[in-house]
Amino acid sequence: MNTDFISFTLGFLVLLSHLFVLLIIPYFLINKNQKNNFILGFLSRNGILLGFIISLTAMLGSLYYSDIVGYDPCKLCWYQRIFLYPQVFILGLALYKKDKNIIPYSLFLLVIGFFVSVYHNFIYFTKTSSIFCTAFESCLKRYVYEFDYISIPVMALTAYVLIIILLANTYYFNKNK
Repeated sequence: MNTDFISFTLGFLVLLSHLFVLLIIPYFLINKNQKNNFILGFLSRNGILLGFIISLTAMLGSLYYSDIVGYDPCKLCWYQRIFLYPQVFILGLALYKKDKNIIPYSLFLLVIGFFVSVYHNFIYFTKTSSIFCTAFESCLKRYVYEFDYISIPVMALTAYVLIIILLANTYYFNKNK
């Protein structure tokens, strides 16, 4: 497959995800007390499945970039992978067992990875030096740049934000039912 096509496709999915987040957060805030809300109910019923799909896509995308295309992941990329890759197996098992009790454990790992990703995006966009960057593997190297802002660090941050929103909604919605 063509790397440009895959980067564009992933970038487009990230762009759609950003639009979703911009629309869904105000919707959550306005409609949080409605128990029979169709959209929140749908996201609650399918939050683990959607989180699984997003984590699987993020894992396969990062493996494609590093193992097939040959982009060297920096240390912060590796740290983010540590917290994101297990989500495929945790959420996959939760789907198989139809167990929503796993959500707090999954969210714990996701929040840690989220903060690593925020830091990575901060140093990436501000071009700040970091103890994690070396001369051989720079956290600032631009491999992908779609729609004038979507880079690999932005893709990772988006995956974290989406999965956290979906799982938090699933947990909150089911707890208040």
